[in-house]
Amino acid sequence: MRLMDIIALYPGPNLSKRYRKQYVRPYLLRNLIIDHEDRVWGIDITYLPFKKGFLYLFIIIDWHTRQIVDYEVSYTLEKEFVLRCLRRALRNRKPEIINSDQGSHFTNQAYLDLMESNGVRISMDGKGQALDNVHTERFFRNLKYEDIYINEHVTPREMIAGVNKYILDYNTIRPHASLGGLTPNAFCQQQKTHAA
Repeated sequence: MRLMDIIALYPGPNLSKRYRKQYVRPYLLRNLIIDHEDRVWGIDITYLPFKKGFLYLFIIIDWHTRQIVDYEVSYTLEKEFVLRCLRRALRNRKPEIINSDQGSHFTNQAYLDLMESNGVRISMDGKGQALDNVHTERFFRNLKYEDIYINEHVTPREMIAGVNKYILDYNTIRPHASLGGLTPNAFCQQQKTHAA
């Protein structure tokens, strides 16, 4: 397989290492009706493999509209890239609840302070409960299987360009069965029109 450059597709590094238990918050979404934009944002980080290493992608997804609200790609796992992206997104919109796993990027005082100062309630998946963040995990799976694994980006620049294109297409071109065949952006617009 090595000679033919064939690789198996499987989950990579585990990025959900808990930092400090005292920063963990309960899961608030069980039986919650998510029926409008900015009710719940899901956030998470995944690795993006390319020929000579990894980049890391942080996304914010609105669970009602499936829209990628904001995202950032980083060369390192320093928590600042997550906080920077969240600050940028919170300048324009605010969710009622934000849901993450119990990884170190979300179980720290800086993250908790940022959410509290913006009036956002914090929800965290149960330990080992990937389905608690199903919409975010599904987006990562789709990105990897529809773009990352098949395009074999060689350089970080190619990877970032590929991610940018995929997310733009995801929000503006790709229809979703759960949205009645609309794209996330079109569904958002339809919701605003009906509300007006």
